[in-house]
Order: sequence, then structure tokens, then C-alpha cells
Amino acid sequence: MIYQPSELRYTSMPYKYCGKSGLKLPTISLGLWHNFGGVDVFGNSRAMLLRAFDLGITHFDLANNYGPPPGSAEETMGKVLKTDLKVFRDELVISSKAGYTMWDGPYGDWGSRKYLIASLDQSLKRMGLDYVDIFYHHRPDPNTPLEETMGALDHIVSSGKALYAGISNYKPDQASKAIKILNSLGTPCIIHQAKYNMFNRWIEDGLLKVLKENGMGCIVFSPLAQGLLTDKYLHGIPEGSRAAKSHGALKKKDITEDKLLKIEKLNKLAQKRNQSLAQLALSWTLRHEEVTSVLIGASRVEQINDAVELLKNPKLDENELNKIENILSESN
Repeated sequence: MIYQPSELRYTSMPYKYCGKSGLKLPTISLGLWHNFGGVDVFGNSRAMLLRAFDLGITHFDLANNYGPPPGSAEETMGKVLKTDLKVFRDELVISSKAGYTMWDGPYGDWGSRKYLIASLDQSLKRMGLDYVDIFYHHRPDPNTPLEETMGALDHIVSSGKALYAGISNYKPDQASKAIKILNSLGTPCIIHQAKYNMFNRWIEDGLLKVLKENGMGCIVFSPLAQGLLTDKYLHGIPEGSRAAKSHGALKKKDITEDKLLKIEKLNKLAQKRNQSLAQLALSWTLRHEEVTSVLIGASRVEQINDAVELLKNPKLDENELNKIENILSESN
């Protein structure tokens, strides 16, 4: 059966300019870090991608090493593009990254010009694309000159293999230097991708200010702390959850009694708002004007449906924000 997207896909999803660029991103974007790899069921991965697009989620975020195995998430994306979404390519924002270990030897990691350009070429082949919309350097490289890494991003954009350049996991001072170099080369850095959630708030300590001063957008990942900020773990570790998987990013040691007590209180606050805890946590990350979009992960279609429901009540008032701060600051 030929896929036909919902005709209502653009009626309820808000889109926001990414900093001072002309690129708009949906409030909610879908990340393919987990559950889209070769170890996962392709039919489920395809169903999630198509449902996301039906709901107005136009941005799909990948990296060279997403899977497992590394590269297989991009292969999954390539299959769905070929069979279902290729005709809608101009309605999509597809991003990829390089910066973590991808292949053996001295040229398959970090931030050299050789690695970044070769990695993107491989990513484009896996996805069957001529270009990605955003290409990120995935993490700072302590040994490669920043001028070389940013020069590689400039070359990639100039060559047409990416439309925009971004950085990820850069601290405020590192981001400032990278932004300045890219500006001098004529390829503005339009976006920073950073980990951010109620249990990891590092971007509040200077990074958001740097991004605002430079007219950049921010897209946050792990807004639900790998599923911890949902009701999933309130009664133990469910079979098939990230904490139960050997390759999952959430470990059993991360599910502490202190966090569970806070999660219970946050869940009660969410219920008073007629929201799920996940919706509350996503709304909380979106309260900053610098945050352009929030990247969700999903293991089934229902989780994407639930996340998009937050759009019915996305704003937190001052009283609710104060209650959340009090819960998060408690020592149990």
C-alpha cells in the first residue's frame, strides 16, 4: 500500500525559527538514537517515522553511529525514504553528525577534516541522499585545532552536502570560539544540540546565554532522561525498556530512590494538569525562548502520540514552575 501522509499534518504542530536563521523546526522532533537500528524491528521503526510525519514532525535527527550496530539507523531512514518519504524530501529536515567512534583506526573518530567529510559521505550513501539539512560536529575534539574542525563544516556546507552547520555537546566557551570561527568563514552556526532535562540542567549555566547572544537555536536531546521522566519506572523496570536492554543508555544504577520520589511528585503535578509526566517534562524543557525544538525518542507509536498531546497545554505558569523547582531541589 502506497503511503499517503495526513492532510492535517501542518494544522496543529507549531514551527519556530532556529535562532536568526530562516530554518523553522517543529516544536517536537524525532531522534533515531535508539529503536531504529539493525537490532530493532523494521516495521515498528517505519511505523514510528510515518506517524511522526503525519503529526507534523518534519525533523528527523540521526548520527553516523546510531543503531546498533553503528550506521544502521541511517540505513533504516534510507529504506523508509526510498519506499515512503522520498517524494516528500523537501518537506523534511534530516540531520546527521560525526564526532564519536565510527570505524577502526586513527581516522574514524573525533574532529579531523578527513573524518568529518568521509563520515558524511558514508551517511549520505546509507540514507540515499544528496545532502542533509543540518550536519553537526558531535563533540569537541581536544586534539584537533578547532579551526580545522569548523573549516570542515564550512567546506561541507559550501560543497552542498549540508545546508546548515551545527555543533553538539560544546561547553559555553567552546561554543563561543566555534561560532566565531564559522562566522569568519561565512558559514553561520545556526544550532546547538545539547542534553537537557530536569535531572541534567547544565545548559542553564552559560550556554543558553551564548546561543542567544549569537542568534542561534538550541535543540535539546534526552528531555525525558532516557525514559526516567515518565511513569514507566514508578513500579520497577519493565521488560523491553531501555534500562532492561544491555545496549540501553539508561542503566539500573541511574534509577535511584531519590529520583523515584521526585518522579512520583512530578507525576502528581502532571496529573493535575491532565498531562502525562512525559508531557510535563517536555513542556518544562520548552520554557526557554532559546530552545527551538525538543528531540524525543520513541520505541512505539503511542509514545509519539503522547508527546504531541502536550501541544494542547504546553505552557507552565509561574506557580507550576516554582512547584517543579521545589520538587527538584528537595533532598530525600
